[in-house]
Amino acid sequence: MLDVVTLGESMVQLTPTRTGLLRYASHFERFVAGAESNVAIGLSRLGHRTGWIGRVGADELGACVVASIRGEGVDVSQVVYDEEAPTGVYFKERRHPGLTRVYYYRAGSAGSRLAPSNLDAAYIREARYLHLTGITPALSTSCRETVWRAIRIANEAQVPISFDPNLRRRLWAEEEARSVLLEMLACAHLVLASVEEAVFLTGEDDPEAAARILQDMGPGQVVVRLGADGALAIGESGALEYKPALAVDVVEAVGAGDAFNAGFLAGQLRRWDLAQSLHLGNILGGLATTVPGDVEGLPTWAEVQPYLGGDEMVDR
Repeated sequence: MLDVVTLGESMVQLTPTRTGLLRYASHFERFVAGAESNVAIGLSRLGHRTGWIGRVGADELGACVVASIRGEGVDVSQVVYDEEAPTGVYFKERRHPGLTRVYYYRAGSAGSRLAPSNLDAAYIREARYLHLTGITPALSTSCRETVWRAIRIANEAQVPISFDPNLRRRLWAEEEARSVLLEMLACAHLVLASVEEAVFLTGEDDPEAAARILQDMGPGQVVVRLGADGALAIGESGALEYKPALAVDVVEAVGAGDAFNAGFLAGQLRRWDLAQSLHLGNILGGLATTVPGDVEGLPTWAEVQPYLGGDEMVDR
């Protein structure tokens, strides 16, 4: 039995070794990243059992993606190797600290060809959570159909769904994105949104008010990530919890949301309360920003301990 199963596209990421315009870059560092696999890796480092469902090209980059994720202790037995499409690639352009642009080369990629037939229902039914993002349904019609099949499987088996809208405006039109994301949100038990996404989905600028609107749409728990201001959550009772962010020197903010999600889910898996789960989420989100890659800064359970402070975290 896995604690969390997730599905989506993971790619090879290339980041210049120094800041500046991408056109002038000649030396790159290679990473592997994807919103869903980032969460799986974050949870795995904290001692949880996770699985990632995806599709990669039958090429060297696909082998790199799978080996990297497997090497982090994530189960990759459900990965499909595509003989007809390549593994996706994307580049980061770090203009200066605090300003990063991302350029994707994923159109027609193997990951965008994920299909409902790639899902093993039993694999999802045995999980404690199914974690989804709004990126996958934006990639293609088959990806969207796959997401909905996964949701049906989870709902029928009463597997809670955690959902990060993870809005990518470049992938689809705003109205279509809002419609699909709200429909997915209504099927989730837990929603993990950035403050920008909460505003986009509700039209409400106040984070708490936006969270309550989202909760009224169906999910029992709603978390809104506030970036440098921390995060808040509305529990099933309607009570509000808030925790401040971890103070760190930020090197690269991309990937912080995925790291937070992993921390928060880890708290919920350990049956911690909302405040404790928020605190753990903020710890992981903060530490993830201290390095250039998405997952290289994610801590192990032992490395988390000094940051827990006086909070008495008891597994229930």
